[in-house]
Amino acid sequence: MDLKETKEALNKFAKYVIQQSRSNLTRNNKNYTKSLYDSLKSDINVSANSFSLSFIMDEYGVFQDKGVSGTEQKYNTPFSYKQKMPPIKPIVDWAKFRNIRLRNAKGQFAKGNYNTIGYLIARSIYKKGIKPSLFFTKPFEKAFNNLPDELVKAYALDLDGFIDYTIKTI
Repeated sequence: MDLKETKEALNKFAKYVIQQSRSNLTRNNKNYTKSLYDSLKSDINVSANSFSLSFIMDEYGVFQDKGVSGTEQKYNTPFSYKQKMPPIKPIVDWAKFRNIRLRNAKGQFAKGNYNTIGYLIARSIYKKGIKPSLFFTKPFEKAFNNLPDELVKAYALDLDGFIDYTIKTI
């Protein structure tokens, strides 16, 4: 496999993974602000003896993909909440964007309670964690299995090592 074919195969691989990851975010209602969607990018460098392929996304994308175990509910993930709750400010911003509000005893919308909403949601996430969405992992694995055999053999690619190596955060 020559350098041009290698670069073309990797480019096709990267485009597929990004397109499918974005589709998964939209399909699974995880695309509220489009921040993660818009941050998904790839960087490919091919030389005679090696190549590098990096996928770049906002830092929280890894947690959305792999999930995070809470203090009460566990998932098969390397990430977990132990002592610190998730940051409240992004949750407050999300609640404002989604226009989520609490009601008072009369059933009317209460004013100025976004910090309370942020705290309550953060506490829930701390306890229950974040369920793995695999929005990135599933298309990555599918595309990896469809890479040309010559490319996989020429560079002795291993799926787990390739995933760990290629995900970078901004």
